[in-house]
Amino acid sequence: MAVNAPAGAAFDLKGRMAPFTVLQVRTADVDAVLAQLDARLAQAPDFFAGMPLVVAPAEAVSLEGASLDALVTGLRERSLLPVAASGLPAETAAVAGLGLIRNLEAARSGSAEGGRREAPAKAAAGAARLVTQPVRSGQQVYARGGDLVVTAPVSAGAELMADGHIHVYDTLRGRALAGVQGDENARIFCRSLKAELIAIAGQYRLSDQIDAELRGAAAMASLRDGELELNAL
Repeated sequence: MAVNAPAGAAFDLKGRMAPFTVLQVRTADVDAVLAQLDARLAQAPDFFAGMPLVVAPAEAVSLEGASLDALVTGLRERSLLPVAASGLPAETAAVAGLGLIRNLEAARSGSAEGGRREAPAKAAAGAARLVTQPVRSGQQVYARGGDLVVTAPVSAGAELMADGHIHVYDTLRGRALAGVQGDENARIFCRSLKAELIAIAGQYRLSDQIDAELRGAAAMASLRDGELELNAL
């Protein structure tokens, strides 16, 4: 049966880039990796669900065959999305159903030979979203295309997301994710930092990774050289 070609374009190729999280595997003991991962996921399960991962064994760690299959299966069972590997032979990655990023660090820094790094995605210029009511556990507030301003408390289990900056003029106890479309210039400001998770452009820090002296303090989160840092205001 003949199929008529569509009158318009059948597809578009877009330049958007999704941030990938690198799972650097420091041991060939897959059970140990998954056990520690379970503990991490328990702290912020919604944040990690569907997260695209690049599996990258550390130097001197052998990860292939049945071990790699077990790891990839275990990640998928935990609703993570392993999509590629780095530092492995292409055939090994392919057998596990993964693509291959040949030079992960160069790709991240834009220094790959002949390569050109695309500018980080920037939030579209849009009006800021203002929230004046408390954001309670289980609620999610997303400021698409702009900043998010919250003038009320944010409870544990709540989630704030913004393509731009996030400002919380009260206590932040839940999760806050700024620059979710990849804007590395996004920042998070809050009057009292008690967050479960802070993330900017895919770089995150959990509550147990936040300095004790910053707990309850006015603070700002930003990226420096691709690493998330927190400073008192």
